[in-house]
Amino acid sequence: MNQTFRLTRQVEFNHCDPAGMVFYPRYFEMVSATFERFLADAIDYGWASMGITGNGMGTPMGKIEMRFSNPSYLGDWLDLDLTLARLGTASATFDIRCSSQDELRFECRATIIHARTGGGKSAPWPDDVRARMIAYQPPSSGKEKETNP
Repeated sequence: MNQTFRLTRQVEFNHCDPAGMVFYPRYFEMVSATFERFLADAIDYGWASMGITGNGMGTPMGKIEMRFSNPSYLGDWLDLDLTLARLGTASATFDIRCSSQDELRFECRATIIHARTGGGKSAPWPDDVRARMIAYQPPSSGKEKETNP
């Protein structure tokens, strides 16, 4: 089963610089929101249940790379499409493609770490979470594990 998680949002005034274009750091906030919604809505492993009121876990960012293609403007509707590129023992690498009306705005590859909130030590993904995440990995990306967390 190959799925893509999509978060659609409109560019708001608070995302923009004085020229009315998205100020690039706001895209990083959108990526973070995409991860948050993916974990909560698609995987049923949201940050509230994971860390704040749950089992003391979190998903800090380990690495993020972005390639910007075209600007976004106030009022644009953005589709942020997330797929799983790689699932490690205690990490996950995702590809996010952001577009508006089929025009590419940016592409992102980011790795999150499944870690304890009190000290940041990585911990394996729970088996049920891993099973739900695999559904978002395209067949062509392979199912190899990372050698590092």
